[in-house]
Amino acid sequence: MSLRHNARADERTGLTLSTLAFFFVMASYYIIRPVRDQLGGAVGSQSLPLFYAVVFGVMLLLTPLFGWLVSRFPRRQLLAWSYSFFIACLLAFVPAFLAQEQIGARALGVLFYVWVSVFNLFVVSLFWSFMADIFAGGQARRIFPLIALGGMAGAIVGPATAKLLVHVIGVAPLLGLSAVMLGIALLLVLKLSARDERAGDGTGAQAIGGSLWAGVRELWSRPFLRYMALLMLFGDGIGTLAYALMADYAKAHFTDNVARTDFYSYLDLATNSFGALLQLTLTRWLLVRFGAGWGLVVPALVNVVLMLAVAIAGAGDVHVWGMAIPLLGVMLVTTRGFAYGMTKPAVDALYTRVPRETRYKGKNFVETAVWRFGDVLVTSSVSLLAWLGVGIGGLGLIGSGIATASAWVARRAGHSPDLAKD
Repeated sequence: MSLRHNARADERTGLTLSTLAFFFVMASYYIIRPVRDQLGGAVGSQSLPLFYAVVFGVMLLLTPLFGWLVSRFPRRQLLAWSYSFFIACLLAFVPAFLAQEQIGARALGVLFYVWVSVFNLFVVSLFWSFMADIFAGGQARRIFPLIALGGMAGAIVGPATAKLLVHVIGVAPLLGLSAVMLGIALLLVLKLSARDERAGDGTGAQAIGGSLWAGVRELWSRPFLRYMALLMLFGDGIGTLAYALMADYAKAHFTDNVARTDFYSYLDLATNSFGALLQLTLTRWLLVRFGAGWGLVVPALVNVVLMLAVAIAGAGDVHVWGMAIPLLGVMLVTTRGFAYGMTKPAVDALYTRVPRETRYKGKNFVETAVWRFGDVLVTSSVSLLAWLGVGIGGLGLIGSGIATASAWVARRAGHSPDLAKD
């Protein structure tokens, strides 16, 4: 499928720049993601509540800072300074990972988990706020799945590169490679922003203004944001449950950081390959034909089936092409694949139908502070349930109930009364 063939002539340059930029953003992120995850695999799920609690606290502190930056500075400056800051941080982490054994996986894990979560706020989430700022609702349903497909390609290249190179150069140099890719993404988004400012009405060159607490306030005043917050919590319940169980699996089966990084690279590669397949076959057709709301409902229904399978089969293996694969791995890959390959472009298409301040401040509050609160809630609940003797089957049954609630909320979110007409 050609990206240019699926866009109108007046959209092709913007689509090409956006797709390339997101490719490099995601490649940069997914090179460091297995580096982060191997730290979780080094300590197991019992330490994840600590990791997530620290991240949640930092996110609460950063929410007003992000709101102040968005209110005060024009879009291009916000993009340039944010991306440049994280490029510098990536390079600064290289010596820390060279000394991981001396520092300790737990201490370095807390620090790096926090930093990667902030990276997600100021790089990945900000990118999609920017996309919602320059593309209208009808365009978004056609174009966002294509941009997301470019991101999925980067999300495949990133872990594949990490998997290929980690045995050759080790873990720490991967951060430098990630910094190079993020630098290329920065150049592309700045070019895209300048192009939009020249072609638009000038609003893109202006600071958004408003209150630095607007993201928090709008969560209570906008029904759409409340639906998004609930979906974030429900989705987090499924994804973090799978992640916590996989952390215990990695701790039990892999003894060093290179092996764990290689294993998590494989999981990310499988996840993002599946997400790309969804982009190529189902997501864009579904969003254009039936609307973005269905891009939220379908993944929730898939999660219901997966959780029931875990409730019935537990941690048993499934056989694919003669290979025995843990059902937990299948659950993790499938839930993440639908989240990245369908839910994400559907959510971002809906955000084109809210005001600019909501796209940046409200969206980022939901995707960071609410998300990390969900991490703390879920991992703490899993630890408590395990202490009470609830096994994997019981957790799967609970997860199926959460996924059912998510499907109901998803259906309502697509028809929220405060969304602008499409």
